[in-house]
Amino acid sequence: MSVVEAESERLLAAVRALLLEKGITSREEIAERIRITDGGSPAQGARMVARAWVDPQYRALMLADGARAAEAMGIPMRGLPPLGVLEDTPALHHLVVCTLCSCYPRAVLGYPPFWFKSAAYRARAVRDPRGLLSEWGTVLPAEVKLRVVDSTADYRWMVLPLRPAGTDGWSEDALAALVHEGDMVGVSVPSAG
Repeated sequence: MSVVEAESERLLAAVRALLLEKGITSREEIAERIRITDGGSPAQGARMVARAWVDPQYRALMLADGARAAEAMGIPMRGLPPLGVLEDTPALHHLVVCTLCSCYPRAVLGYPPFWFKSAAYRARAVRDPRGLLSEWGTVLPAEVKLRVVDSTADYRWMVLPLRPAGTDGWSEDALAALVHEGDMVGVSVPSAG
């Protein structure tokens, strides 16, 4: 363990002890929050996307209140920032970035990938989003509007990508298997082939 890691661990232990001493939280609440955070994964977000693709009522809920939609899928959102869901359409594509740090819907998508936190990604997403997408192999037609959305400490975002053509009649599980982490941030798009 490096000196910086050791200092971070010491500081975290001190903050936890202070929160417990002041009665702000309990050991059980801390353990629950760690469990929830560690349980987040892109597979959970993919399940939400697949459900929205096959269930119009769930899709409406997801677009109206992402946190309630997550909770409807068994993903605890209590105490977390609101979750907004951005719907891609044939005319509009969304790209999510946190320009300040790495605000990410962890309960739904898990820990942010290293590239999402990088200064290069954050800068390019704002300065040259189409160029950034092309490096991911995502080339949007010129007529498709690209909207960059900043995820913040106060409001987290994820993308509801377009359902791939040729997937009519597919089960939710089969659809969820098509959805990858980058699709829910907007750097990539799901594909059936």
